[in-house]
Amino acid sequence: MVFHRSLTRELTFTAVGVFVVLLAILVTTQTINLLGRAAEGRIANEAVAALIGFWSLGLFPLLLILTVFISTLVVLTRVWRDHEMAVWLSSGIGLKDWIWPLLRFALPFAAIVALLTLYVSPWAAYRSKEYAEVLKQREEMSAISPGIFKESGSANRVYFIEQYSALHGTARQVFMQEISEGKVATILARAGKVTTNEHGERVLELNDGRRYVGTPGQADVEEAHFERYRVILGEAPPTIGEITHIQSRPTTALLASDAPSDKAELAWRLSLPAACVLLALLALPLSYFNPRSGHTYNLVYALIAFLLYQNALTLVRNWIGSGQLPPATMAAVHLALLALTLALVWLRSQPAAPLTRTLAALVRKA
Repeated sequence: MVFHRSLTRELTFTAVGVFVVLLAILVTTQTINLLGRAAEGRIANEAVAALIGFWSLGLFPLLLILTVFISTLVVLTRVWRDHEMAVWLSSGIGLKDWIWPLLRFALPFAAIVALLTLYVSPWAAYRSKEYAEVLKQREEMSAISPGIFKESGSANRVYFIEQYSALHGTARQVFMQEISEGKVATILARAGKVTTNEHGERVLELNDGRRYVGTPGQADVEEAHFERYRVILGEAPPTIGEITHIQSRPTTALLASDAPSDKAELAWRLSLPAACVLLALLALPLSYFNPRSGHTYNLVYALIAFLLYQNALTLVRNWIGSGQLPPATMAAVHLALLALTLALVWLRSQPAAPLTRTLAALVRKA
């Protein structure tokens, strides 16, 4: 039908625009945050792009759900505002006839959300946590941003480098100050890198530099020039163990677990595809707009409905995780929203009448 094709085409074009805008806003915000942390030396510069990628993959399900809801609401509100809905209603196409085109639009998004939520997002969360652990276990000098003074984790060394090559793992123009046994050692070197010796110890190798050792408050300072200078930093970091963050656990592991927290996470993952479809249907009655009034209160109602629905899902997930409710309770929230949506569609399909009169007629029929 022309009606189905035109609606699907407009929804698709609007969804692409909404998704691009939402993704650009969120990625820009996260990029600024990570660049600030990199400038402070809290993360390595080369880690910014990878962390943004992992973070974006984990955020895609929520972005797609918001895209479906917002695009459906915007398109249907425009249909009411431009009197197109009046034309369709007068031609015999009621509100219930809009349900199937909306499902055709929302179901592919729901399938993508299911794929991301059940498989891709846990993998991205695991890799992100793993990458963060790797960065934590790297020697401090490799995580220094050039031009920034950085204190070591043990608080007994301060580093400063002018250049760092992530490809070769070497630093140029290295400054290091170390406090040991009441003496301060200051080292200036042209180059340096961190290696691991045959005993499994991390060794800082500095080339072509000078070392100054002295006691604060005293004039005697020892000066020495070296071609190669090695400092044992400590034992090599242990192999990264299993990351137990619940959001990074595979769905198969959640299915095999009886822990309430795992059941809550599984129920949450399964609820996101359903939420994608239900919010698209909810936008149908909430998009009602009276062009004569000039007020778009329906957008406020839609925002309130979305926040209530999201908070209800989050609250039920927390109760399931604490063992207060069974996992099937999550389905009750979806069924309640579905019942509310169908009731609103039925009310909007009735002839114009005050709400009290409509409710009274509904009670008499019951």
